[in-house]
Amino acid sequence: MTTAQTRFSEHELLADHEIEAPLVVDGLRCHGGFDATGAYVSPRTLHRWPAIRAWEEQRVEQFGTPILDVPLDTWPEHFPSVAQSTFLLRRGVPEPVIGELTRIGTVEGFGGMLRLLPTPRFERAFEEPVDGTAIAHIDGGLFEAHARDEAGFGGLAGHDRMWFAARDIAFEHPDVEDQTARMLTRMGIGAPAGAAPAAPPPRALPDDIDPDLEVVVGRMIGLLLIEISAFHGFRWAEAVLDDRELVAGDGRAAELVSHIRADETPHVAWLRTALSEMRDRTWVGTGGRRHPGAEMIGLLWDRALRNSVVLRRREHLQMVMAEIETAVAGRPDADDLIEEMLSLGRVVRLPDGSVADAEAGAVR
Repeated sequence: MTTAQTRFSEHELLADHEIEAPLVVDGLRCHGGFDATGAYVSPRTLHRWPAIRAWEEQRVEQFGTPILDVPLDTWPEHFPSVAQSTFLLRRGVPEPVIGELTRIGTVEGFGGMLRLLPTPRFERAFEEPVDGTAIAHIDGGLFEAHARDEAGFGGLAGHDRMWFAARDIAFEHPDVEDQTARMLTRMGIGAPAGAAPAAPPPRALPDDIDPDLEVVVGRMIGLLLIEISAFHGFRWAEAVLDDRELVAGDGRAAELVSHIRADETPHVAWLRTALSEMRDRTWVGTGGRRHPGAEMIGLLWDRALRNSVVLRRREHLQMVMAEIETAVAGRPDADDLIEEMLSLGRVVRLPDGSVADAEAGAVR
């Protein structure tokens, strides 16, 4: 049985390491910093990393099951790919890359809303005890730490502004106001005044399962899939922004993205552990009925995977393609340029003019 500490206060899970130098980029004071050796240290990981490792070690000892996982190499590649992005930059079309960096930063900012989710009484939701697990700390520091990482806290920039800083370094502070407005509209963000709120998705779990539990777990699974897919984005951004012939900053923008990637690693780790803990337990309905955790997680997982990889991926491809077409509109070589760009990746043009992944169903 693990002898590591498994119970932590919120203060402990939000605690930082001592750092020798802060992370300041383009005049922006960011979270995190550097230790005495010059290595980057992510924020709020003094106790968070030891906690995640202890919870996972305990889970394996108790249940002996593999951790939930979606291998990164089964996920669709980033669009535009590194080759496509560098091609566009060489042809004098930086707007799609600038737009993608803006989109990523904007989406990161919404991570701050995680702390607003209503959380159920987790100890009542499962038959087996949850004391000393990641589950027990979701609303005791894990959601808050995650939100602060993404949206910043206390005057220190989080990932949203860090992505914007990477963009501004690489492209020397481009004017993005109009582009941002168009991008937000295409993302469906910023509904007209008076518009009816979006209807909640139909329930995937039995009616006796606490709706708040379904919402929270569904959101956690969605976050995990986003975090996993984001690592393709990190690879893309670090490669493109490190090309010193095509972008400014002498690699500083790529280095900043590498720091964001380091910060995101504990996000994937805690989500995988907490969801695995839930999968391994017996869920208890409001009337006392028992449900296998593997079945409950499976229902939510399948829905989230379908939405993320099929529906949202399709929407994202159309949105990005529209941005590329807008960027080259009016150029006499626009059609040839787009055709050559598409030939460098796995996204293809369909007969109806839309685009799609060439290998449908790459993620199972």
